Amino acid sequence: MTGAETSAAFPARIPGVRSLSGGDWFLCSMMVIMAVAFLIAPAATTGTDDGDAVATAMIGGSGWALFLIGAGAFVAGVAPVGHRGIRGVLLTSAAVIIGIAVVGRLWDGYAFSGAGMWALAGLAALTVLVWAGMSALARHPGRITDIAVPLVFGGILLFLWEMLALGYQIPRILLPAPTAVLDAMSANGPTLWVDFYQTFIRSVIPGYLMGCGAGFLVAVAIDRSPFLQRGLLPIGSMVSAMPIVGIAPIMVMWFGFDWESKAAVIIVMTFFPMMVNTLAGLQSVGAMERDLMRSYAASYPQTLSKLRLPGALPYMFNALKLNSTLALIGAIVAEFFGTPIYGMGFRISTEVARLNIDIVWATIAVAAVAGSVSYGLLALLERSVTFWHPSQRSG
Repeated sequence: MTGAETSAAFPARIPGVRSLSGGDWFLCSMMVIMAVAFLIAPAATTGTDDGDAVATAMIGGSGWALFLIGAGAFVAGVAPVGHRGIRGVLLTSAAVIIGIAVVGRLWDGYAFSGAGMWALAGLAALTVLVWAGMSALARHPGRITDIAVPLVFGGILLFLWEMLALGYQIPRILLPAPTAVLDAMSANGPTLWVDFYQTFIRSVIPGYLMGCGAGFLVAVAIDRSPFLQRGLLPIGSMVSAMPIVGIAPIMVMWFGFDWESKAAVIIVMTFFPMMVNTLAGLQSVGAMERDLMRSYAASYPQTLSKLRLPGALPYMFNALKLNSTLALIGAIVAEFFGTPIYGMGFRISTEVARLNIDIVWATIAVAAVAGSVSYGLLALLERSVTFWHPSQRSG
């Protein structure tokens, strides 16, 4: 049989079937490491100080079934046939299913034992698998993917945190597991709500509105008057450079222990970013557009409302989003220097002293969620208001 006849009988490449890449072989090696780490490395029951701990495999019982399902999803993800679009879903699902098998064992009272380094290698391999799956998902933009990727990524981080905290039995005073933080949130729900109301509703929102409003009005005034631009801009820069830990106790002495002193700190923190960004936005309008408004004999208020303020909106929303997180940080720091017997800053400082670290993490989680929701709402408002801007159209 000649070479040409051999090539005709055995085609070099089957249509629709791709060969495994170097990255696929690397993921296969990670899968082997996970199998060795979680199926062979021993685990021991926790809470047995008398030495009668029962060593067994990290994955046992029903965990075997989950591991096999995860392995099947992995094989389908790296298979040389199939649509590349579902590769990310399969690889991420494989990591999540295998992770559930491990976490289920940890929730049953087991911990990494004897071969802690193997378990760490298994977690590292699991992280690599998650990374590959999320990277594949991110290459397929869409509304569902835009929502799913950050949610899955955040869930995976909590997942790894849970496994590290439980598997290596990290003391709760150093790093409580996410499930312990959820338990603290459930048990202290009314207290956390009172703290949230005092800090966010009574302090952050008024201070944020007053600080951003003042920054906006001063920016318009500075843009109108060159004298103010030369006089107030350096003073505003100096105020923004003052340390918050130095301002907060002074404001507490001036305005008392209730929300007024926290709102004053927030005003100082949010005023300058809003003023600078608004001023930059007002001055970003081009000379041709200004000449066009002059040719229409437009007055200053007309030019401001129909040309310059719309052009400054992207800059202003950048400041509003930045200030939404700065305001919350300022309020919590200010509560460290004096507050009624409630508030997020007060809760963190008192519970740290009592070594109730899970409640501290629960308070931090509430603050993080509040800040993220505020930022997200402002981003949605920006998208609906500045839909005409090139940055929104290209997004």
